[in-house]
Amino acid sequence: MTKIANPANTIDIIKKYDFNFQKKFGQNFLIDTHVLDKICSESGLGKNDLAIEIGPGIGALTQYLAVTAKAVVSVEIDKNLLPILGDTLKDYKNIELINADFLKVDLEKLIDECIQKYGEFDNIRIIANLPYYITTPIIMNVLESHTHIDSITVMIQKEVADRMQAAPGSKNYGALSLAVQYYSDPYVVAFVPQNCFIPRPKVGSSVIRLDIYKDKPIKTVNEKLMFQIIRAGFNQRRKTLVNSLINFEGLQFSKNKIIHALSLLGKSEKIRGEALSLDEFAQLAEYLQE
Repeated sequence: MTKIANPANTIDIIKKYDFNFQKKFGQNFLIDTHVLDKICSESGLGKNDLAIEIGPGIGALTQYLAVTAKAVVSVEIDKNLLPILGDTLKDYKNIELINADFLKVDLEKLIDECIQKYGEFDNIRIIANLPYYITTPIIMNVLESHTHIDSITVMIQKEVADRMQAAPGSKNYGALSLAVQYYSDPYVVAFVPQNCFIPRPKVGSSVIRLDIYKDKPIKTVNEKLMFQIIRAGFNQRRKTLVNSLINFEGLQFSKNKIIHALSLLGKSEKIRGEALSLDEFAQLAEYLQE
């Protein structure tokens, strides 16, 4: 296949279609084939898998997915890219292009339609070079939808990737770390410098893979309450967890009850949210509910 992902070919395509980058869509096209090889190999994508891509751009990654997977669904919000994709991907018969905002797509319905057309898949994997401005909403939307997805392998801002896999007590540890780690096992598989893109982003990027748990290792009696407590605990990081929970809208626990619940965990009333693990937040939610 003629690879899109090199500087000369990418520039030729941009000029041919007089394409203007839309800042509102966070468009940065990959121009490094080694990075694309890495994304595909680390994603675990196989010959009988469905690949769901978000923001295909001009099709650089889509090409690789189409060669590797049984079928590919690429969701692109920018209608100006559709004629370009129609041209660059015309030789591939296993790609479905959808012009839509991914956050408004019925993922369950999309997967069912693919199964009806292509048959059953061994795995369903999301693989994408995500727009940085909407990374967290997209990932949390997928995780919280409880749709059957086996893994998510995405290119995102390095800082966000670091937060997703951060451990308790570190500066990057926060509500996002806990949410991602509740639903999946995250690990960074590659760092990608700015010069691998057109146009160059202002920050470095990382490829991170999230293997989604079929059975969560952390059990909680009240998932909603646990995440309320987590959000409260990181709402004002400098505050103690006790003060954070007392002042957080939607939670109505007395100071004494919170201190007692922390004591059952073996924790001081002066502890901050950043010191608690996911399992400890789950236990705290259980003690407070009781």
